Amino acid sequence: MGKKGKKEKKVKGAEKTAAKMEKKVSKRSKREEDDLEALIAEFQSLDAKKTQVVETTCPPPSPRLNGSLSAHPEKDELILFGGEFFNGKKTYLYNDLFFYNIRKNTWVKSEIPNPPPPRCSHQAVVVPQGGGQLWVFGGEFASPNGEQFYHYKDLWVLHFATHTWENIKAPGGPSGRSGHRMVLSKKQLLVFGGFHESTRDFIYYNDVYSFSLDTFSWSRLSPSGSAPSPRSACQMTSTPDGMGVIIYGGYSKVVRVSSDSLPRIVVIFLLYKKWSWSRLNPSGSKPPPRSGFSLAVGPAGRAVLFGGVCDEEEEESLEGDFYNDLYLYDTVKNRWFPGVLRGNKTEKKKRRRVKKDMAEGEEAEREEEEAAAPQGPTEIIKEIVTEDGTVMTIKEVIPGPQVQEEEEEEEEEEDGSATAPLIEPCPRSSAMATVRQGKLYLYGGMFEVGDRQFTLNDFYCLDLHKMDQWEVLVEMDPKTQEWLEESESEDDEEEEEEAKGAEGEEEESEEESEDEEEKHPAVQEGETVTDYQNRTEQYWIGLARANMGSDAKDKKVAKVALAMAKVFYEDQ
Repeated sequence: MGKKGKKEKKVKGAEKTAAKMEKKVSKRSKREEDDLEALIAEFQSLDAKKTQVVETTCPPPSPRLNGSLSAHPEKDELILFGGEFFNGKKTYLYNDLFFYNIRKNTWVKSEIPNPPPPRCSHQAVVVPQGGGQLWVFGGEFASPNGEQFYHYKDLWVLHFATHTWENIKAPGGPSGRSGHRMVLSKKQLLVFGGFHESTRDFIYYNDVYSFSLDTFSWSRLSPSGSAPSPRSACQMTSTPDGMGVIIYGGYSKVVRVSSDSLPRIVVIFLLYKKWSWSRLNPSGSKPPPRSGFSLAVGPAGRAVLFGGVCDEEEEESLEGDFYNDLYLYDTVKNRWFPGVLRGNKTEKKKRRRVKKDMAEGEEAEREEEEAAAPQGPTEIIKEIVTEDGTVMTIKEVIPGPQVQEEEEEEEEEEDGSATAPLIEPCPRSSAMATVRQGKLYLYGGMFEVGDRQFTLNDFYCLDLHKMDQWEVLVEMDPKTQEWLEESESEDDEEEEEEAKGAEGEEEESEEESEDEEEKHPAVQEGETVTDYQNRTEQYWIGLARANMGSDAKDKKVAKVALAMAKVFYEDQ
């Protein structure tokens, strides 16, 4: 009896200790949330002092990720709102609002009184009613040190006609969250999934809410069938008839005893008509598992997926492979296919004319071309991989005709009329994307090199009808790449000088205030990006290795080195 009583006391003591810890953690979580609410209130009080709408022409928005980019329903304009930026020491959240004029290629910053407080990872949906509206729901706010989070559950609407923000206070809506998805389906907004993180725990959701644009009221849906597992950052697309939505992919973090598991969910689900879930099995070439991809809806209801990152866990470290490939999902045919760029059409016509003008009687030369054909694809693959570093371009290789085109391109190079190499956005995740008039627009995002995060502010456009080549609207500005962690920039400068000396480049200037890019190998006149990458390969590999550490894989280091060389080349 005595031993049993002692055991019972120990159990009760452990339960009491656990309860105290639970209460302590709960209080701490509540205290941190109160602190963030006070900080948010300060931002709102500052915004409340603004009483007039002020619009000013401005440079492109600062580097950021996890903002929203939306297409105006009537005008040739794009609307960028919010986002975040991290410089190694401090996290910045934004609630600024920008309008991009597509025809003029100009940006305007619009300061409207009483906007939503700063946030990222929210959702924004444009609807045509009332002269055009931008609906914003949820998102998160982070403390400057990035260790505390506040998740919004507010709903806002921006009225384009009156240039006013309105906070819609309707009960019964989703709980506070970020990383969720929201789309327009007929006359309602559908919200799915997302997550909530605090000091205490994190929760992933798979619930579905509907907001009526007629009655301005929330309702929680209870679809039949087997629902998708809880997730955030998935792809959610309305069906062409507007009667349902399609869910693809997403991210969920599951804690295990040994380490964190980072699954990326790749199954497609359909929520349709009388709100029932069904699982789809699409055909075609599916994207590899990833998270942080950008998504938009293209022509004919095709879902467009760009980039993202696949995290790889190795013991205590976590590394990511970033992508810049493009996939399209046909919602009607339930089929995936890679978005392969076709290149410049006018240059292809030139090559056809060269073919037509060739002497038909030169049988010997044709036999030599056919004999060399098996070697042609290998050369093309090497060139494209070196230039772009993507899986997508490998699928463009076709034996025979591709070899002929490559040989003709070499002849054109001798004549000085060669095509410029294809320009593509560098690999990234969490970029902002939208489609307007059949064109995909991509802004910002981030990628990582070792422990450093590079946040982007470049801007690209791709015609989804032609699928020929990316157009650069705003080039990345290297001066915006700020990183303040433990004075690593000074160490990097010394390592770059050593690498430069090994390459036998010119001596650096004695002035320390010179731009950092001048220390890199210079681009020679008439040199293509491929030639530059090949010539300076060892330098950039050395620089990437210095940033990523000796434990990084050679393949990953080479990939990062190519991206760094390409970014530097394009900036010159």
